[in-house]
Amino acid sequence: MLAYAAHRRRIAERHSAPHVMLLIIAGHVALIAAVMSARMDRPGPIASPPTEVELIEMPKPPPKPRPVPPEPTPFDVDRVRPIVPMPQPNDDLVAPTPVPLPVPGGDAIIPNPGPRPGPAPTPAVVRRGPRFATPAADVRPPYPASKIASEEEAVLKLRLLIDPRGRVVAVEAVGRADPAFLAAARRHLLAHWRYKPATEGGRAIASATTISLRFELE
Repeated sequence: MLAYAAHRRRIAERHSAPHVMLLIIAGHVALIAAVMSARMDRPGPIASPPTEVELIEMPKPPPKPRPVPPEPTPFDVDRVRPIVPMPQPNDDLVAPTPVPLPVPGGDAIIPNPGPRPGPAPTPAVVRRGPRFATPAADVRPPYPASKIASEEEAVLKLRLLIDPRGRVVAVEAVGRADPAFLAAARRHLLAHWRYKPATEGGRAIASATTISLRFELE
C-alpha cells in the first residue's frame, strides 16, 4: 500500500479566487435587499370605515286615562214618608171589668163571664237518689291475704243495687275485675255498707248506683 501511494499522482492544488467570492456575496446582498423592498411595498390591510350608530328616541306611550268614578245615585229624599207616631191607648180609660152584654127581648143584662180557668197544673214528682250513710270504720273492705303476699293492688268499678231500706243487696263488676278482690269487696259491702234510700215523691224506692273501690297497700 505504501508503494501504491508513492507512485500515485498528486492532484493539482486549486488556487482560490478572491474576486469570485466577492461577487457571490454581493449577489446575496442584492437578493436580500430586493426581498426586503418587496415586503415593504406590499399594501397593508385596508381599514374598514368606522360604524356610525344613530340613536333614535322612542316616542313615549300616551298616559293612561284615569278611571272616572261612577256618579252617585241620588236618593229620593222627598219621597220618604214621615213617621207619624200613633196614639197609644190609655190604660186608665179601659174598664178593668168586662162590659155586660144586653139580652135580646129583655131588659136584663148578663155580665160577660170572661175566659174559663184551665185545669190546675200537676205538681212535678221529686225524685232523689241514694245517699251514702256507712260509718267510716266500715268503709274499707279487708285486703285479700293472697294479694298481700304478692303486693298486688286493684281498682274495681262496681254497680250496687240498694233496696228501699238502704241496704246493699247485690254487687256486680263493671268491666274486668280480679276474682279475689271482687269476692272480698262483695262480702264486705253486702254486710256493712248502708245508704239512705232513694225517694220518689217522698216515698222510699229501690235504686242502683255505680262506685269505684280502690285496694291499696300502705
